[in-house]
Amino acid sequence: MSKAAVFDTRTDAAIAVESPLAYSYRRSGAPTPGPHSQVTIRERAFLGHLILRGGAIVLDEAVREVLGMNLPGKPQGLVHDASGERSIQWLSPDEWLLIVPGGEEFDFENRLREALGDARFAIVNVGGGQTLLELEGPKARELLMKSVVYDVHPDHFPVGKGVTTVFAKATAILRRPSDTRWELVLRRSFADYCYRWLLDAGEEYAIGVVR
Repeated sequence: MSKAAVFDTRTDAAIAVESPLAYSYRRSGAPTPGPHSQVTIRERAFLGHLILRGGAIVLDEAVREVLGMNLPGKPQGLVHDASGERSIQWLSPDEWLLIVPGGEEFDFENRLREALGDARFAIVNVGGGQTLLELEGPKARELLMKSVVYDVHPDHFPVGKGVTTVFAKATAILRRPSDTRWELVLRRSFADYCYRWLLDAGEEYAIGVVR
């Protein structure tokens, strides 16, 4: 007998969906990147976001079986698969954030539940309440230095690290998946505020929005 209530989160009904920044684009605009743009923003909307909670050993075995990946081996770790499309981030001693291409999260959740069996765990789909912004460009770190309280110097924030921090006056997850790219995972309710902050703070860098 199932220990979790499972329901169809993708019905056959034609329901219009909008990204968390749809209103922001209409209200605040989306400046096109130009030759002088030193920072660009790109929203990766509609990705699958799953919060995994439980013992590290049993979760690691299940994630490796289902996704062919391991949980990060240390606190604040961030790992990607070979394609770079799927990632797992350490959030707390028994909590991880799994992000996959949109639509895959439902299959992965079911397969993880099956692999975990009678283990004590929790899997929560939070994709509807979050979005991900990518920041790139030679001034991306300078923009973050004006926006977050966490030290983003490369010596302190290497590639493969992710933290929960304060962005302006909101809470955000800041990640560094590569030398040239930073990511912000934002709650839907904070997305417009953070987007407008980025446009204002990035004006001196001729910030552009990739759509």
